[in-house]
Amino acid sequence: MSPSKIRFSELVGEQTRAEIFATVLTAGPISRTQLAQRLGLVPSSVTRMLPPLLEHDYLREADTAPQGRGRPQKMLHVNPDKHIVVGMKIGPAQVSGVVTDMAANVLARAEEPIADCTPKTALSAAAALTSRLLSEAPEAADRVLGLGVGVSGHVDSASGVCRYSALLDWNKVDVAGPLREATGLPVVVNNDVNTLVVAERWFGQGRGVDSFAVVTVGPGIGCGLLLDGALFSGATGLAGELGHLPLDPAGPMCSCGRRGCLEALAGDRAVLRHLQDAGVPCATISEAVDLARSSGGSAQTVARSAFAEAGSALGRGLAGMCNLLNLQKIIIAGEGAVAHDLFGPAMSQALEAHAFSTAARDCDIHVDPVRHDLWARGAACLVIRDAVGAAIS
Repeated sequence: MSPSKIRFSELVGEQTRAEIFATVLTAGPISRTQLAQRLGLVPSSVTRMLPPLLEHDYLREADTAPQGRGRPQKMLHVNPDKHIVVGMKIGPAQVSGVVTDMAANVLARAEEPIADCTPKTALSAAAALTSRLLSEAPEAADRVLGLGVGVSGHVDSASGVCRYSALLDWNKVDVAGPLREATGLPVVVNNDVNTLVVAERWFGQGRGVDSFAVVTVGPGIGCGLLLDGALFSGATGLAGELGHLPLDPAGPMCSCGRRGCLEALAGDRAVLRHLQDAGVPCATISEAVDLARSSGGSAQTVARSAFAEAGSALGRGLAGMCNLLNLQKIIIAGEGAVAHDLFGPAMSQALEAHAFSTAARDCDIHVDPVRHDLWARGAACLVIRDAVGAAIS
């Protein structure tokens, strides 16, 4: 059925069914009554949504022994062996992938460095890594559900196209088509930070939180949003481009070609530029971190100042987001999160200084320096979410 012909009630049904599956996955075994309570639904709504999931063996229901007196209670749980799923993250230097079962348990994982991040190189590596991972999974050909892919930037998930990625230098790149042709699998594509949002919602710091953001720090500043319990991508998949929030029109040039973006003020290149401008040679962000944590001297002072300046810019950006969305939690992730001890104090100070009313105090800040395979696991979760959310036939 084309999107234009889908009725609102059907959309609500798909979202509710996906949320039911996710709740059983993260909180199960769970009874129908408990499930309805957790989701804020009337029991009849849960009963109406469950049959396709039970009939197609995505969920199973089994009796459990009663505690004390009473009848055995039927408890819902996920059938992890129904399918296997491939999740993939395409980055500027490597492709990372996992194979999971339907409970998103990782069965196999692998990484592959790439010589460059041109679409041809990256997508060929992703296809080859998919084949390699599936070769390690038993009876993969009969059980694989699909391939989920996370890439940075503006991603149109409906078409599977990366419209623009400054980090990868991609413009209107069809991701889903070539991978579908190379692997023979259904392909789901989304912004890579959105894959982290799903992973954090199902397994991490976002469990039980209705409105939160994942903000990644490193070469770029990424952001994914979960609002009122649903992944929020905006009208065309562009929501969450926090890194390109314009903070200083006279500021340094950003990778997107504009001046003064948050990424240009708080990303890795901003820290390295601060050091270079002060005459402190430093080639990589790892060297900058080591320098800032060293035993002392003027170079350490400059390095600490560089991270504090970046943290202050990040805090101003987070304050703007909190003022707009009144979030319950922000999860700081990505490669750069390991340097939170260096940029975190200035970030928190700026967030408190620029947040309106209680916006900063309403929001819990949590640091989660995630592994690469969590990004890929989140991409696999997107395939699972879409499969169980759809009207299964």
